[in-house]
Amino acid sequence: MSKPSKQYARALTIATSDSGGGAGVQADLKAFSAMGCYGMSVFAALTAQNTTDVTGIHALPPDFVSLQIDTVIEDLGVDAVKIGMLFNSEIMEAVADRLAAHNVGNVVLDPVMVAKSGAKLIQDDAIETLKTQLFPLSTNITPNLPEAETLLDIKIDDRTQMEGAARKLLDFGPDSVLLKGGHFSDKKSIDCLVLGEKDVNGKDVYWYEAERIHTKNTHGTGCTLSSAIAAGLAKGEPLPEAVQSAKKYISGAIESGSEYSIGNGHGPLHHFYQWWE
Repeated sequence: MSKPSKQYARALTIATSDSGGGAGVQADLKAFSAMGCYGMSVFAALTAQNTTDVTGIHALPPDFVSLQIDTVIEDLGVDAVKIGMLFNSEIMEAVADRLAAHNVGNVVLDPVMVAKSGAKLIQDDAIETLKTQLFPLSTNITPNLPEAETLLDIKIDDRTQMEGAARKLLDFGPDSVLLKGGHFSDKKSIDCLVLGEKDVNGKDVYWYEAERIHTKNTHGTGCTLSSAIAAGLAKGEPLPEAVQSAKKYISGAIESGSEYSIGNGHGPLHHFYQWWE
């Protein structure tokens, strides 16, 4: 029997489980599927989590994280990787080592530090490892404003400072930075993409805007956006277009998810709104 000729666009998430299903690996796989990719997963840690709280975190042994990466990539291959919450330095170092060993490209890193509930999701000493080991391997990093302020030890109050902060984050070695402005109080939700060098359009800065949707159902927004960007890269889209597609997708997922009630805290997005409605 001849081998089928079609190939999936393959996206791998290396992140942490969210037992409530709204963020982490679960959200990443939903986003990959919704964006037309074959999703694969490597678990770095497990959480006991719902819409109101993270009640426990169990980190997996770094060597087992490495084994998952090797096992998946050596057989299935990978077109893009999304990195989410990795919890500690040892896991981050293991991930950096294996991605470098496999010469993986199209790496989108979401520097997850704090949950919507306020729970800390990363050990303090791991922030430096994140900057020195993983940022230089990244095609794109996607911090929100509080994360950027923590990484740079500055305050960001307006668009000018936002672009400046994104440029400063390039000094840590990623190819590009998408600084998310969702924490601003503007009527629009704004994001700033800064490239390390000008692209074929002669641009190194792109701004993205969407109508702000007032809802408490925003759990997993950051995970979903970075996964959607990785999906676009896996399908061969240039980064600015991948970000545009991801921004459009997540805006629809937030708007549709705002109509649903689940849990007592920050509910999830509706990842499959394009199919269900």
